[in-house]
Amino acid sequence: MRLIHPALAGIALTALATAAAPAVAAEEVNVYSYRQPFLVEPLFKAFTDETGVKVNVLFAEKGLVERLEAEGRNTPGDLIFTVDIGRLNDVKEAGVTQPVKSETLESVIPTQYRDPAGHWFALTTRARVIYASKERVADWQNLTYESLADPRFKGKVCTRSGKHSYTVALIASMIAHHGREKAAEWLKGVKANLARKPQGNDRSQVQAIHDGICDVSLGNNYYYGAMMAKPDQKPWAEAVNVSFPNQANRGAHVNISGIALTKHAPHRANAVRLMEWLVGPHAQKIYAEQNFEYPIRSDVAWAPLLETLGTFKADELPIAKIADLRNDAARLVDEVGFDG
Repeated sequence: MRLIHPALAGIALTALATAAAPAVAAEEVNVYSYRQPFLVEPLFKAFTDETGVKVNVLFAEKGLVERLEAEGRNTPGDLIFTVDIGRLNDVKEAGVTQPVKSETLESVIPTQYRDPAGHWFALTTRARVIYASKERVADWQNLTYESLADPRFKGKVCTRSGKHSYTVALIASMIAHHGREKAAEWLKGVKANLARKPQGNDRSQVQAIHDGICDVSLGNNYYYGAMMAKPDQKPWAEAVNVSFPNQANRGAHVNISGIALTKHAPHRANAVRLMEWLVGPHAQKIYAEQNFEYPIRSDVAWAPLLETLGTFKADELPIAKIADLRNDAARLVDEVGFDG
């Protein structure tokens, strides 16, 4: 089956199958994915190789929740793939998912990385690190998120928009740990230390450190691997140290990539089978090596480049708590005029 719909203008559809698969697969599963094709294609190909179940994928940058709402019971979609707890929680809140009870998922995925009601499950984690100039920040190993508001970094902090989901999640974690009032004070301090108006993506902040515009920036850990793999961006990565914040106390803030079963999944059994396969050793190894993300399984080795950054303590704050505080965090961004 291929997912074809007249409203698909501007959205790319890719049906993934192995060369050995028959022209019409006896078994299939349909995935709606916000994750870029090159990140998930190796996984789905390996799943088909091992199980014979064909994976059809609809890729889109936005609008998949609305699509599921419009399709209702007639949806061909079985699973939704995405990154960030914000998007996973939005899918759940929209009422287009259903809970999954799986001993496999529950035994592998730590409690803080899955929805208490079973509506979404993490597949990988990513740390929100501080990139610090090798030339200008000597104590990079001792940095904390609170450090970003320290007067010593006046005019030396770069970051992307406060409204971006990664930033909102970090602010939500600050509210959880410090309370709203102190989180607001911290955010004002970070704003006062900005070298420039929030802009660009995580990589462009590291480029700004390389160019001498700032000394420290926030970013996800996997961008370090992505930059090291690109000759034109490698000098940016080589100009910074990667600091995992708050190692002396609560640990580094982490976010997730994850998956949810749609409410009206027409191929429920195959969908759950794929979910469980994705937390198996083979899939987790592919994730680790391909995407520079941390596998959800503790018994799977990290990508060699991540190994060079060393182990770190992760914040054990439940991801669901961050989801609950996201709206408050977004309001805080407006209240302090962070992006202004």
